[in-house]
Amino acid sequence: MGVYEELIARGLIAQVTSEEEVRKLVNAGKARFYIGFDCTADSLTAGHFMALCLMKRLQMAGNTPIALIGGGTTMVGDPSGRTDMRKMLTREDIDHNAECFRKQMERFIDFSNGKAIMVNNADWLLDLNYVELLREVGTHFSVNNMLRAECYKNRMERGLSFFEFNYMIMQSYDFYYLFQHYDCNMQFGGDDQWSNMLGGTELIRRKLGKDAHAMTITLLTDSQGNKMGKTAGNAVWLDPNKTSPYDFYQYWRNVGDADVVKCLRMLTFLPLEQIDEMAKWEGSELNQAKDILAWELTALVHGAEEADKARNTSRALFAGAGAQDDAPEVVLEASELEHDGMTLPALLVRAELCKSRSEARTNIIQGGVSIDGVAEKDFNRILTGEELRKGILLRRGKKNYKKIVLK
Repeated sequence: MGVYEELIARGLIAQVTSEEEVRKLVNAGKARFYIGFDCTADSLTAGHFMALCLMKRLQMAGNTPIALIGGGTTMVGDPSGRTDMRKMLTREDIDHNAECFRKQMERFIDFSNGKAIMVNNADWLLDLNYVELLREVGTHFSVNNMLRAECYKNRMERGLSFFEFNYMIMQSYDFYYLFQHYDCNMQFGGDDQWSNMLGGTELIRRKLGKDAHAMTITLLTDSQGNKMGKTAGNAVWLDPNKTSPYDFYQYWRNVGDADVVKCLRMLTFLPLEQIDEMAKWEGSELNQAKDILAWELTALVHGAEEADKARNTSRALFAGAGAQDDAPEVVLEASELEHDGMTLPALLVRAELCKSRSEARTNIIQGGVSIDGVAEKDFNRILTGEELRKGILLRRGKKNYKKIVLK
């Protein structure tokens, strides 16, 4: 089985411009492909994870990934999948986010000896002359066709700014530039990027008279059709300081029964034959499959040691064990205490176990909060400085917990 056939078997391919050509290039290790990552935050998310895995799979088959950091396109913001305009970031914020992306990507992709390339589109987009761009590139785009694109059509009722309207042209220009300067012959991306990617292949054809290819990756959704990679409305981050290895592990450990095999196929590097066997599992065996999924993905992102810690801590807590050395830790400063103590609701919010003190009080009253394994239903409870200096295990529900330590 070639790598292209494996991508199909894993359910990763959504749309492709010329399947036979793409199949030949990918299977022969001749694809020089790029995937773009706009720097809208200071960490990549679980939503980016599948793209990184695809880059790794194709690199292992001899193909050359080009990781495009969108320092230029982030200045505008992609309207795809949005109901409103993205927050405009400063150049300093974008540069900081780009550096964070670079460090995280280097953990997944081998950039040594030309095996992969990393570029930032700020290097060419920010120096463009607008009038020249209109003359050289804008003449090749039909406004009628652009407005039919899903990324714009979904925004027409809510309002689409001219500012965002330029995004397709910028992304298309990226492909055109990379084709000329880096011999990039393919662009890969999420299925919501299809219109933008076709804009790039068409620009190359019109300007250079040559063919380039595009392939979209199936969006990772659950059995209800919702995008995966968020928990309680927040992104699941690859940065351990934003989503701890334990919380990352728990997110995948808690996927629905109907989604676990799909996630194993699309996100892990386990052999398909092994996954096909797991697809036959039922009942309690599905929990074992979820455990395998969570460990594999946590090991990919944070390393096998952190994955082992997360698994061991999860099992110990589920079994009712006490505080663990590997528990996610929150360190308090003495200045945060009031009269050498902190109320339990305030502590739950500080530990990011609850969003507000009112939510914390509700959880406490309902018996959903425990301290060192003992349920606490008094929302007026004050944790003293002496207790906090010794360290406590604060838990909300069965699986959300933090080790609290006062300096």
